[in-house]
This record gives sequence, structure tokens and C-alpha cells, in this order.
Amino acid sequence: MRRPLAVLGLLVVLLAACRSSGRAEPAPEPLRPAWQPIALPVPPGLSGRLALRDAAACAGRWFVVGAVVDAAGATHPAAWSSADAATWTALRPVPRSPYGEENVLTAAGCRDGRLAAVGGKSGGVHGNPRISTWRQVADGSLVEVPAEFEVFGGADAVNAGRIAGGPRGWLISGNRATGAAAWVSPDGVDFRLVSAVPGLATDAGGRPWAADGTATESGWLMVGSVLSSGRTGSAAVVWSSADGSAWRRAVLPGAAEDLQRVVRAGDRTVAVGRRGDGLGAWLGEGDAWRPGGGLGGVGTDSPGRVWGLAARGDGLWAVVAGSAAGAGWFSADGVRWSPVALPVAVPAGSDRTVAVTAAGEVALLLVDDGGRAEAWSARGPWRPA
Repeated sequence: MRRPLAVLGLLVVLLAACRSSGRAEPAPEPLRPAWQPIALPVPPGLSGRLALRDAAACAGRWFVVGAVVDAAGATHPAAWSSADAATWTALRPVPRSPYGEENVLTAAGCRDGRLAAVGGKSGGVHGNPRISTWRQVADGSLVEVPAEFEVFGGADAVNAGRIAGGPRGWLISGNRATGAAAWVSPDGVDFRLVSAVPGLATDAGGRPWAADGTATESGWLMVGSVLSSGRTGSAAVVWSSADGSAWRRAVLPGAAEDLQRVVRAGDRTVAVGRRGDGLGAWLGEGDAWRPGGGLGGVGTDSPGRVWGLAARGDGLWAVVAGSAAGAGWFSADGVRWSPVALPVAVPAGSDRTVAVTAAGEVALLLVDDGGRAEAWSARGPWRPA
């Protein structure tokens, strides 16, 4: 018995030595989807460069929004629709205001196969963005819905960000001088501003910042961060609401610094943001949240920047700032993430825009560096090794 025991002891020592050597597990092989470029037609009656800003998909329809920038630098609102993410048709924008005629559509949401968008154009004495919402009507055109100036603008204006559709209508997440803010509408016609209320307003707990929102089975959810007074750094925050009027704020425990994107995936909610030196996911089921896996974001030119997050039929995919080999990530469960090779690099910068969406086994990627816009799609299942 002494010899087997000695061999077993030697194996234990060797295993311990391997673990103490600090060797990390080999990085998973990147997924390599067959990315194909997408040709978006210049809308009739316009000429110039396409500026792409966001994308959305639901109920068998795909949408891309942005603008056309003409040779003089003037912008014109633009949007495209597709039934298969391969062949695209330009939608007819119907502006209802002088600023609407020059809107750049910056955020897209989808509900029941119809598009809603947020657009803006800087103007006025102070050069502040004049925000409008846009809704797709029965004939397929995209009609501007001008709002009273104080709804999105005014002395408290900061930003109107992303838009999400759901069973209860539409939600725009953003921020005001008073703290985080939400704009809600049952039909996309009139949005009601909700700000300076408990949970959203700056208070003794700190100054909140809302980055993204999504519909849930019980109402609405927004994610972001709160910067506490008297401390450095921020903490990740989740807001929940049944009606869009009353919001409950919850600070996530642990090392999460913020949440930048959120998406509904099956019966759970997944959010991604900064955690430690990189990026990590959080998984929400009901009111309970737990840490998911980590994904990239370290050593890039802008560590911690999440450009996009979308749910596919087989999991989730995210895009962060980084090289073509290090910016894309996929996970079947939000816990284990594998790199996804992208067709182009995804640099950070305020003059750049990157957006993603997905449905079924199709993923869509938009990259706009301020001078050239590209759209790509990839089809088929993603199965990490």
C-alpha cells in the first residue's frame, strides 16, 4: 500500500504546484461567424454619406436608423427596414417641424414589428439638442412626433438616451439635472417625463445616471450607476417600475461600478457594465441579481466601454471597445463568455457609433467612425468550443 499512496501523494503535490504556478486556463477559441456586408440604399431624393446610429429587431422585422449627411454637411433623418436582415428598404420619414427635417435618429426601439425612434438636432440660441420622437404608422412611413420643449429640453435637460418597446408601450431612458429620468408612452404618440421623483432623483444615496432600459414581464427596468457623495467611483444600479411613474432603485452589491446595457433574454434579464479592471455581466431573475461572467474590456483604448448587447436565439452577444478579435463576445447563459471575431475593429471615441441587435440565428452590427458607416450581418448558430 505504500507505493500507491506515495504515487497519489506525488500527484497531489504536482497538482498543487500547477495551481500555484499562476497559469490561467487557455483562452477559448474565438467564434468566427461568416460576416457579410449589408448594402443600405440611400433614401430617394437624397444624396450623401450614410450616418448609422442604432438598430432594432422584433416580430420578424429589422430596423436601422440614422441620417444622410449631404455634401454641405446638412443632415436628413433616415431609417431602413427589412424582413430578413439581407434586403433593405428605406422608410419614408415625415418630419413635422423644422428641426425634424434635420434630425439624426440616434436610438431605435421595436414593438409588434413597428419602429419607434429618438432623434435630435442641435439648434436655438444655446445650441442644445432639440429632441423629437418618431413612430412608424400603418403605411410604413416614419412620422415625427414633435414634443413641447420642456418634455426633453429646458433648463434641466441632460440627455434622452435609448428607447425600448414592450407590452406597456414605450420607455426612453435618460437623465436630467435632477438625476435619472424616464419618458413613458402607451402608444409612442405622447411621451410623459418622469423625473425628480424618489428613486430617480439625486438624494442622500448619491447622484444617479441611467444608461439603458428594457421591458419586463412586470413593467419596466432601467440600469446605470450612482455616484455617492464623499467617495470615489460609482456603484451599479437597477431601477424597476410597474407603471413607469414610481421607480425603485437598488444598488447591486460587489465590485460592479456601472451597468451600461441591458436586455431581456428569455425569463431573465442580463446587464453588462464595468467590474474591476474589465467588464462583467449581471443576471436578474425577478428582483434578485447575481454576478455573471467577465468579458473583455481590459487593455483597450477605453476600458469599460460597452457599445451594445443583444439577445439571440442561442444566447447573448455583446460588443465592447477593442480590436476586431477582442471586441465581440458571446454567451449562452451570461456566465461563460467566448470571444467573437468581428469584421472590423471597434474603436472608442465620442465621434464613433457602434450598435448591435439580433433575432433568432441572425446578428446585426453597425460601425460608424464618423467618416464611413458599415453594416454587417452574420447567420447561423454560435457554438463555442
